[in-house]
Amino acid sequence: MQEKKESVLTSRLSYAFGAFGHDMFYATLSTYFIMFVTSHLFDKSSGGMNAKMISYITLIIFILRFVELAIDPFIGNTIDNTTTRWGNFKPWIVGGGFISAVIIALLFTNMGGLNTSNPYLYLIVFAVLYITMDIFYSFKDVGFWSMIPALSFDSREREKTATFARVGSNIGANIVGVMVMPIVLMFSQVSNNGQGDNRGWFAFAAVVASISFLSAVVVGLGTKEKNSELRKNKEKTTFRGVLKVLTRNDQLMWLSLTYGLYTAGMQITNALELYYFTYILGDASKFSILASINAIIGVFAVIAFPPMAKKFSRRNVFFISIAVMLIALVLFLVAGSSLPMVIAAAVLFYIPQPLIFLVVLMIITDSVEYGQLKFGHRDESLTLSVRPLLDKMGGAISNGVVGLTAVWAGMTAGASASDITAHGHMVFKLMMFGFPAALILIGTFIFFRKVTLDEKEHAEIVEELEKTWGKTLGEDVDFIDANGDVSYTYPAPIDGEIEPLSAVADENFASGKMGQGFAIKPTDGRIYAPFSGTVKVTFPTRHAIGLVSDQGIATLIHIGIGTVNMRGTGFIQYVEQDQKVEKGDLLIEFWQPAIKKAGYDDTVIVVVTDKQAQVELQTQSGKVEHGDEVAKVKSVNQGA
Repeated sequence: MQEKKESVLTSRLSYAFGAFGHDMFYATLSTYFIMFVTSHLFDKSSGGMNAKMISYITLIIFILRFVELAIDPFIGNTIDNTTTRWGNFKPWIVGGGFISAVIIALLFTNMGGLNTSNPYLYLIVFAVLYITMDIFYSFKDVGFWSMIPALSFDSREREKTATFARVGSNIGANIVGVMVMPIVLMFSQVSNNGQGDNRGWFAFAAVVASISFLSAVVVGLGTKEKNSELRKNKEKTTFRGVLKVLTRNDQLMWLSLTYGLYTAGMQITNALELYYFTYILGDASKFSILASINAIIGVFAVIAFPPMAKKFSRRNVFFISIAVMLIALVLFLVAGSSLPMVIAAAVLFYIPQPLIFLVVLMIITDSVEYGQLKFGHRDESLTLSVRPLLDKMGGAISNGVVGLTAVWAGMTAGASASDITAHGHMVFKLMMFGFPAALILIGTFIFFRKVTLDEKEHAEIVEELEKTWGKTLGEDVDFIDANGDVSYTYPAPIDGEIEPLSAVADENFASGKMGQGFAIKPTDGRIYAPFSGTVKVTFPTRHAIGLVSDQGIATLIHIGIGTVNMRGTGFIQYVEQDQKVEKGDLLIEFWQPAIKKAGYDDTVIVVVTDKQAQVELQTQSGKVEHGDEVAKVKSVNQGA
């Protein structure tokens, strides 16, 4: 037992370290690489060629990142269909981590002076290296974040693993900002007004690349993928499929437009913060102070989201967060060269970002059920693939804008704070504050007018889907050897007091519309599999589950009345859709006090949804324990 706990902890920590190195790499690529290109790749001796080359490189990055968006679905499908002795994901995590790490270190060089001796050849080599790096990074990215379901089939363990990973990624993304200038200056031969030189920037990239690759190796060695039928790939993700889902699901479409505008504006401001410290404040080393504060704040912001969402609603958390970000941009605008005001503005701008991310993630997740109710088809994988695509699109726009801003503002080729003209200051402020504010405000307006899916509506949708699922769960499922005189014993799935279905305070169940069955007033909060079979339906709120036995008995087990409104609070699900289960396996655990505190009935309702089945209770009342035979299920199918 102790050995198992140690193994689980090792897996969590390994995965968290993987997230740490992974997001270090991403922050370097998305924020600091463009700084190197605009400010250090060329020197003043290159004259007017500098601006032209920087513009070309910026345009190449912009185009290639959009090209890579179309490639991502194929990457996901390739990983899904990979079968090796090491698993589906780990070969791509380690292999992709190695190739992308080597290339990013090369990109932080002038390639032996090729950038000036043969500029156009440099651009060709740069484009090949960049797209290769981006593709293999995407293999690692998709493989890494898709790995969580393969590490455990226990929902509780998955949540803990994801939490560890989110903490690791937050620290990794922000610690880059803490270490960037100290490392650059440590290895630079020329201080260059506190900006360092090419040698220092290469050293920084090499350190990040090494840590990133090491973290990938740790994931490969410290985690173990679990094989199961439920992990078999059944659906291909295509770019056309994503677009189809977007156009059909109006809530997902409007939210995607909102988030696309928001994330582009947010990433532009974030990427230009180091430029502010370098060319406005004139001290790039002070940027480490901001990055250190943000690393701490990010953890607390994630922790603060659940109570804030509960108190104010997710929608209001979104608006409050946007308001804080806009206040931060105004404060930035008037901060000038005051370090305390700049840090205060940057911190205020960063605090809402994890909150907005979680709001968007939750609504995107809820839009799965919205689309299912509206169109009768569940597009889970396609729907959830939208958010990463939007993040990459925002990054592509950000890289393009930041590169052009640096050229227009004169923040290139060894320039210092004293070299920036009044016109340069104006251009910089417009692009760092004005343009992002406009994008964020437009996105917020769309959210306000068009995105209506909230917690209450989602609960109503799930409740409606329950009825649909209850009616259709038994479709296309036939009893094995189903004759009129064949019956099967049905055990209780939970401890408690049994009662007839007619006693349930819900007309849909009491009337038999959902199927025949029985109810149990629970004395324990654990639901066990009443038979061996397959999980056919799971609910995002974890308050119910649909099973089909090996004999073909289709069953819906529903915990409580009105508990869909609790949105999963107090419920833990231990199995997944399409997973095989054995009789007596723990399916769901719930906390009865939480249900009672929320004001809901905790009665567990069991219905057999097959139209060809009759349920006869062996007892109408009394105490039962899970596993006790409480009913007979008889087939009334008379054949074709």
